Amino acid sequence: MGDCSKAFEFHKKANQIYEKALPQSHPSLAASYNNMGLVCGTMGDYSKALEFYEKANAIAEKSLTPNHPDLATSYNNIGQVYDSMGDHSKALEVYEKAHTIAEKTLPPNHPSLTSSYSNIGLVYNKMGDYPKALEFHTKAHQIYEETLPPNHLELANSYNNFGLLFNSMGDYPKALEFHEKAYKIAEEALPQNHPSLTTFYNNIGLVCGTMGDYRKSLEFYEKAYTIAENASPPNHPSLTTSYSSIGQVYNKMGDYPKALEFHTKANKIYEETLPSNHLDLATSYNNIGLLYNIMHDYPKALGFHEKAHQIYEKALPPDHPDLATSYNNIGLVYSSTGNYSKALEVYEKAHTIAKKTLPSNHPSLATFYNNIGLVCGTMGDYPKALEFYEKAYTIAENALPSNHPSLITSYSSIAQVYNRMGDYSKVLEFQTKAHQIYEETLPPNHPALANSFKNIGLVYNSIGDHSKALEFSEKAHQICSKAVPPNFI
Repeated sequence: MGDCSKAFEFHKKANQIYEKALPQSHPSLAASYNNMGLVCGTMGDYSKALEFYEKANAIAEKSLTPNHPDLATSYNNIGQVYDSMGDHSKALEVYEKAHTIAEKTLPPNHPSLTSSYSNIGLVYNKMGDYPKALEFHTKAHQIYEETLPPNHLELANSYNNFGLLFNSMGDYPKALEFHEKAYKIAEEALPQNHPSLTTFYNNIGLVCGTMGDYRKSLEFYEKAYTIAENASPPNHPSLTTSYSSIGQVYNKMGDYPKALEFHTKANKIYEETLPSNHLDLATSYNNIGLLYNIMHDYPKALGFHEKAHQIYEKALPPDHPDLATSYNNIGLVYSSTGNYSKALEVYEKAHTIAKKTLPSNHPSLATFYNNIGLVCGTMGDYPKALEFYEKAYTIAENALPSNHPSLITSYSSIAQVYNRMGDYSKVLEFQTKAHQIYEETLPPNHPALANSFKNIGLVYNSIGDHSKALEFSEKAHQICSKAVPPNFI
């Protein structure tokens, strides 16, 4: 952080000289604004970064031909800031301007086109438009395969993008396959302790954790951490990724004190190295808040979520999707404490923002609908609960593959409402749908699968089919007796 501040001061001094000595449309002045924008972006001051990049862009648009490559670079810089700010539709608009220039000026298999395709693919992934994301990542990958040797690091990055996409789509085996391809190339192309290897290790760790293989997940996260630890000073920001990732695995394993230890380590570095309104600091506060909520320390949970929310309110526009997520986290705490009317109020704020800023079929909207449905159901308003759960289900069904784990949330939630309404045939129908996805996507000893067997057994018990109830209960018990950690049993 100190180095960035110094860098900014030097760039600012240089800029003041350029502004006095050069005409307003001089390319060196544009380069100066770009340098200041880059430093501001690194420091997390995205609004300032955008201001400087747009000044540079205004000069480029006046002084360059409409299809000049430097103009494409300028658009890409602006697109990256919008992407970092979470304004993906604006990022896409600007990336497409850059892409149009690249397509006009370069041959169809030129390596420079890959950046453009990849940027657009990554934005479509974040927007939940997975077919479009796949289309653009495939275009980039075809160029890489035609123009690069098979062990080139850019090919590894391309496989990595596919892995991220399939992870978003819920196809975790496919995601793991691509991340492992990326990792094998990177291990051959880079020295053993190269910092770039941490990205590939972290991605494998993420997918393994999602698939319930926590030991393998931890193994890869610790590989990433070892590299980061050897390559960086003790409070270097690169260590925060490892600490946060390891914290998430311990969270999933049910070892909450250990998870808290690692999230706190990450938070300490963020507090020492980032400005007080940096969005990464807000993410860190949220991670700790979510943990305290699980640990039933609701005052601390609320305190951390409110710290995060204060940053979002200062750093983001009032209708930013991250603000919706922040309201959602606060709502979770109120719901956990039984303050359902307050939870509903906060969830509805989240929902209002999300409806304004996200496409009507965006997967994140389903989360907000589910939470409103949960509170309404708890408050005894079953028709309204069912209405919101079905909205969530419609989005998930249209946006995701038929075996995506996110569909489980919808199926289980709808089943719970029907259970409270006493409609056990409907409960069984939706619990069974959820269970089929668990069986297709999880390893056979995953704790969630045990829980699913148990729930189906309870339904059979409610309808008086005790032999079936016993059968499913025994399946649940078999998994629990083998599964680790014991916290899940």
